Parts: sequence; structure tokens; C-alpha cells
Amino acid sequence: MIVWKATVALALIAICASVESAAAQTPDPELDLCRSTGLAALRQLNPAIKDVSLDVEGMTVAKANTKIEDTPLKTVVIGDAYLEKGKQDTRRTFLCLIGEKGKVLLTFFTDK
Repeated sequence: MIVWKATVALALIAICASVESAAAQTPDPELDLCRSTGLAALRQLNPAIKDVSLDVEGMTVAKANTKIEDTPLKTVVIGDAYLEKGKQDTRRTFLCLIGEKGKVLLTFFTDK
């Protein structure tokens, strides 16, 4: 009986670990879309920015069904982003608004 309980416990731990690692490897497509458009916008302002990484686990991806004036808003993404400038990273709050057909309407990074 003890061996069976230990086997079940180990199986549950293995399943949970595999589900968590699979989730970490497959981020929301909205996050990748927002990251890439945000990086492109930042590079136009400051070519020294090498990359943007998002705190995927801390990001909120909220589905919406609203409008900003006449423009439909379908998804709001908010969380922490890290801007890589040379050898240093700086943390910023990140906001991304996505409209119909996956079109990014706005990417915004706080100053600090």
C-alpha cells in the first residue's frame, strides 16, 4: 500500500512538472506579437536597444470586447518587460493593445 501511494505521488509530481514546463515553452501568441512590435517601435526611438524580454509568468493577457472610439479592442496585455541595452537590462511596465485580426494598436513601455 505504501509503495502504491509513493508511485501515485511520484506520477502526479511528474505530470505536474511536465504540464508546467510545456506551458512555459508555449507562450501566448499575443505575447510574441506584442514583444516583436514593441521591440521594433523601441528600436526606431533608440537603436541601442538590443532585445525585449517579457516576464511571461507575470504577464496578464485579458480578452476584451470593447472599443476605443470606433476601433475594436480584443486583447489587453500588461506586465513587466526587460529592455536589453548593451550589457544591462532595465525593467519597465509594458502595455499592449490588440485589435481585430491580431493587429497591434499600441505598445507602451514606462520610462522606469
